[in-house]
Amino acid sequence: MFNPTRDQSRIFLFDLWDKHRAGAALTPLESLALSILLEHPEYHPVLENRERYLDRDWKPEAGETNPFLHVAMHLAIEEQLSIDQPPGIRAAVQAITGKLGEHGARHEVMECLAEIIWQAQRNGAPFDNAAYLDCIERRRGAS
Repeated sequence: MFNPTRDQSRIFLFDLWDKHRAGAALTPLESLALSILLEHPEYHPVLENRERYLDRDWKPEAGETNPFLHVAMHLAIEEQLSIDQPPGIRAAVQAITGKLGEHGARHEVMECLAEIIWQAQRNGAPFDNAAYLDCIERRRGAS
């Protein structure tokens, strides 16, 4: 399918932001990504300075959030929801959405997505759909 490099992903978002500012027509994927970017005005200055931020690294241990990774995770979650994969994620997220709103629910799911990816990488194991859905359910109960 689509497996872009770090730079390709970043260039996609920089180019999208340029198209948005120019009022150019967008593809459906670009429209979805733009809706996420518009919910994150704190990232707009980054998108307006390609030369400064194309190669920048953000260090979580320093309390930094990588805006490009954040948007990519939003996009991954939207894809999961659109096809209900893993099965049951759509219903689980809808339940959280009722409590936290759409964007808040996506951020709760993002925490689980990051945790399960980290565990899979650390353990050299495949992504655990059951653990992912369990994490979302636990966050649903805590919210």
